[in-house]
This record gives sequence, C-alpha cells and structure tokens, in this order.
Amino acid sequence: MNALRSFVEKAAREKVDLVVFPEMCLTGYWHVRHLNREEVEFLAEPVPEGSSTKALLALSAEKGLTIGAGLVELGEDGNCYNSYVVAMPDGRFAKHRKLHAFISEHVSSGSDYTVFDLPDGTKAGILICYDCNIGENVRATALRGAELLLAPHQTGGCDSPSPRCMGAIELGLWERRAEDPVAIEAELKGPKGRKWLMKWLPARAHDNGLFLIFSNGVGRDDDEVRTGNSMILDPYGDVLAETWKAGDDMVVADLDPSVRKMCTGVRWIRSRRPELYGELAESSGKERDTRHVRFSRMDED
Repeated sequence: MNALRSFVEKAAREKVDLVVFPEMCLTGYWHVRHLNREEVEFLAEPVPEGSSTKALLALSAEKGLTIGAGLVELGEDGNCYNSYVVAMPDGRFAKHRKLHAFISEHVSSGSDYTVFDLPDGTKAGILICYDCNIGENVRATALRGAELLLAPHQTGGCDSPSPRCMGAIELGLWERRAEDPVAIEAELKGPKGRKWLMKWLPARAHDNGLFLIFSNGVGRDDDEVRTGNSMILDPYGDVLAETWKAGDDMVVADLDPSVRKMCTGVRWIRSRRPELYGELAESSGKERDTRHVRFSRMDED
C-alpha cells in the first residue's frame, strides 16, 4: 500500500483524474498458485468492508482522484475471487471479479461484466488480464456502453503452452538489470513482452472504439519476470503513452472523448447483425475450464 500511495501522490501532483494499478497488486500474484485454501483466505478480504478497500476510498477522497487496484476478495458466498476495486472520491466504488481466473483452484471466476460511471460521467469497464484475451468479453463490455476499458494485468514473460506466445525470461537478467540494462530492456520490448502485446492489444481498443488503459506488473513475480509495458491506447489502437522501463513507472495521457466520434470501432459496432451471431452464445463442445487451458500442455484438437 505504501508504493501505491506514493504513485497516487505523484498522480495528484500531476492533476491526474484516474490511476489504474495492476491485477492483484495489493496481494502479489504468481505466488498464490502455491497457497492452500487457508493461505488464500488469509490474503482475502471482503469488499467494501475490508481494510484495503477502505484505505483506497480514504486515499481517493483525500487526493480527489479515482484509484483502481487489484486484490483477493472474500465473497459473501465464502468463495475467493481475483477482484479489482475502483475507489472514487465521492465515496462510490466499482468491483469486477475476474471472469477467467486460473491462478489457484481456490480462486473462483466471476460471472458478471462491469460497466460503471466515473465521476466525470465517462462510462468505464473493467476486464482483468485473461478476460481481455477473449474478444467476446471486450465486445460485451463495449455493448454495455463502455467508452474506456481498465485492463489491469500480470503478464509478459509467461511460460506459456503456446510455442510462439511469450516465454520465460531468465531471472538473472532481471537481477542484473542495473549492470546490463540493454539486455533486460530487449526482453521487455521483445516477443516475450511488448511485441507479443502489440499483436492483439491494440485490436481490443480499435475494434470496439475504446480508450484502453493497460496496467501491468513489472519485475520478478515468484519464478517469472513480468514485462511491464504499461500503456494507454486510444480508440484507434494508437499508443498515447507507454513505458518499457525495467522498474516501477507511471504513464500519463489526456483522453479526448471527441476521438471516439465516428472512430472505426464505433462505426463497426453500428453495422453488427446480431441475428447471425447465435452460435457465439452456444457451446461448441470444446470449451474447457480456463485453469485447464492455461496450464495444459496437451493439444486437444
């Protein structure tokens, strides 16, 4: 929470209205896969009654800006969720439960899309990491009126089952980042990081006419290295601001809502033919639990 407060204070000095932190930034991420049920519950807390949400709301009110941060939620149903909380200075909050949770068998997936009004009236949606991999989730969020997508992640440098998707980064490169910044920067900007993101992330913004805030962890995450590359995209998929720094960083951009007017994605959505898309809501028989798909090394087609 101290690191979060430091960035919020910096954002307030720069007159920022909205600060978006990464997925599960308050609890840590990749280590959770090793935890048993009791240990996961120890990390979890209710929303909004828990101490973290209360602290976010208090900090939001104190600094007069909106703050989004990820944590493990203990739901009223007794289940734990990978959740993202957005605290607003007027005392309101929004919460999204990751739809495609896979980090632990003790963390359940949510079942609802999240679209809400920011204090300035902008309609924002939230999709957490793997949620954004599934194009239908982004389109469904846009159809619910979202103009801006908050996309908190913990990605890049993943040991993926897909042969041409990311790949693990040598831990030593991160540990030696001060001595050899060129080597680690090449990994962060290369096919394990930014180059992989640019294959698909701009399309999520462009095809749906959304501003998109991609906030990602950076650095060692248990036995992997997250690649950062946090960036802000406009509704044409163009990058407004980004970083590939091998360390904590913040990117800032002004979002002009007029850019959405007559942008490609907004126009394309108007030309949809929903009567043709019934199959999208039907099972193909090939669907599997996200946790199975994420970790399985078997080709099941």
